[in-house]
Amino acid sequence: MKLYYKPGACSMASHIVLNELGVSFELDKTDTDTNTTEAGGDFLKISPNGYVPALVTNDGDIITESPAVLQFLADQSPDAGLAPPNGTFARTRLQETLNFLSSELHTSFGPFFSGVEMDDARRKKTDAGVQRRATHIERTLADGRDFLMGDTFTVADAYAFVVLNWASFVGVSLDAHPKTQAYVERISARPSAIKAMIAEGLMEQAA
Repeated sequence: MKLYYKPGACSMASHIVLNELGVSFELDKTDTDTNTTEAGGDFLKISPNGYVPALVTNDGDIITESPAVLQFLADQSPDAGLAPPNGTFARTRLQETLNFLSSELHTSFGPFFSGVEMDDARRKKTDAGVQRRATHIERTLADGRDFLMGDTFTVADAYAFVVLNWASFVGVSLDAHPKTQAYVERISARPSAIKAMIAEGLMEQAA
């Protein structure tokens, strides 16, 4: 498989899951501004919408959209437990969570990455939007669970970690959400996340 990614973008969730699975895969860093890849390809031929992630399967099929890519990867190795079996109510809950992460939490960060400078009023409104979605994560974790779906790490946690981790880069405080902060720190310590962050140039490898 080959993953087209942009460092630190939502595609890192798929990168983390690939590491969790321990499967063989290739990476091709993508510049979504110029729609070129590090290997010299035209990214628009891979993903006409021009955004990551894009996953090329072993059969040569191309999958885009994080929720779809993540569930496809999880289903390649069911024994890894990264997603409940298809057809179960637990799988519906996972899909519910992935849709929230994609359409709500992820989207709430959008103005920070739009390339348009925000005035104080716009920034305050955007920050409030992130806080509102983070409150939902905080409520989910309020019963003491380690992960969004319970006691087991799933693909939803890879996605939530990547998006919540943007807060520190755009100057959004998560201090009002201590369980969420601890959750981010917990996932950041997973070998799969560390390996992805090192490979994407977001942290240095320990000596």
